[in-house]
Amino acid sequence: MADPDRGLDYLLDLDGFLADVGGGFWIKVAARRVPADAERPHGIAYTLTLHEPGGLRVFGMDNAHRVRPTRGPAGRARSARDHLHRGGTIRPYVYRDAEILVADFLQEVAAFLRREGIE
Repeated sequence: MADPDRGLDYLLDLDGFLADVGGGFWIKVAARRVPADAERPHGIAYTLTLHEPGGLRVFGMDNAHRVRPTRGPAGRARSARDHLHRGGTIRPYVYRDAEILVADFLQEVAAFLRREGIE
């Protein structure tokens, strides 16, 4: 039997969560169960985002669309839905479980805010 997804209920409870994180920046969380399949084997659709005061997303983690993990033939051979948006770039993200996802997101948010001089 596969290990249960630690923190999944916590992530699902965060669905619709909005919070000011300082300096006018804010975070938003959306999470819902979906049928598990090859593209979302963990059975959850999620979007965790950090927005600047004007509303523009400056960082995010989601599995809303497919992303080629690499360029060239190897990248065409497989695709990933789990990924992160940083500025104008999109990079694959290795989803391990919901608890780690939330922790990784909060760590990225804290690092971004520190770079902006917001504690």
